[in-house]
Amino acid sequence: MSTTEPSTHPPGPDRWAEVHASAEFRELRKRLRLFVFPMTVAFLSWYLLYVLLADYAHGFMSTKVFGNINLGLILGLLQFVTTFLITWLYVRYANRKLDPIADKIRADIEGDAE
Repeated sequence: MSTTEPSTHPPGPDRWAEVHASAEFRELRKRLRLFVFPMTVAFLSWYLLYVLLADYAHGFMSTKVFGNINLGLILGLLQFVTTFLITWLYVRYANRKLDPIADKIRADIEGDAE
C-alpha cells in the first residue's frame, strides 16, 4: 500500500490514544520542540531588534553602505534571508531527526490497520 493512500480501516480512538502516549511519540514531540522553540525565540528576537532599530535608531538605520543602499534596507532584506535559512535548517533537521520516528509511528499504525 502506498503511504499516500489512506488506509481502508483507520485505527480507532483507543489506538490513537495509545500512539499519543507511546515513547516514540513523546520522543518525536521532544525533538520537535528542541528545534522549534529556540528557533522561534531567536527569530522573534531578531525581528523585534529590527523593528526597534527602525523605530528608534533612525540615524543608524539610515547609514549609507553604498549608493542608495542603507543599513535599514540590508537588515530588512536579511529578514527574508533568515526566514529561508530557518526553513532550510528545519527541513534538514526534520529529515534527520523527526522523519525516521514519524515513519516508524506511521508504519506501526498502518500495520495495525491492515
